Amino acid sequence: MRAGDHHSPRSAMSSERPPASQPPTHQASVGLLDTQRARHRSPSPLRGNVVPSPLPTRRTRTFSATVRASQGPVYKGVCKCFCRSKGHGFITPADGGPDIFLHISDVEGEYVPMEGDEVTYKMCSIPPKNEKLQAVEVVITHLVPGTKHETWSGHVVSS
Repeated sequence: MRAGDHHSPRSAMSSERPPASQPPTHQASVGLLDTQRARHRSPSPLRGNVVPSPLPTRRTRTFSATVRASQGPVYKGVCKCFCRSKGHGFITPADGGPDIFLHISDVEGEYVPMEGDEVTYKMCSIPPKNEKLQAVEVVITHLVPGTKHETWSGHVVSS
């Protein structure tokens, strides 16, 4: 063997392909899988309670959906519940049927809706499937007598 010839078993093996029974491994893909696995198992407090995005708000509604809703009929109903801190609630239609979603951005007037308040509203479908309905242009017509109502600025008014 001459000084320039270096034929060792290791150098011969490194140029061979891996056996067909073992798939080739790539460092980049293995590292990517490890980071995806770690993200999937993160201990997030909101895991499993994902809010639909985007929320159906006045700001995110398309112009055409807003126009269709404003041209629609006016319905009457009663506020079933409303949570100011969450920013949404539900209306029970006067003519029956399923409850209708109400977002804080669609409430007109100075009062925060409360359970039992009579309201008028128009309806708009909720994307992406447009199967459910949402109340828009909601106006409180009669406050529940004998209760304290809060204004959006925080003042409490007896009715």
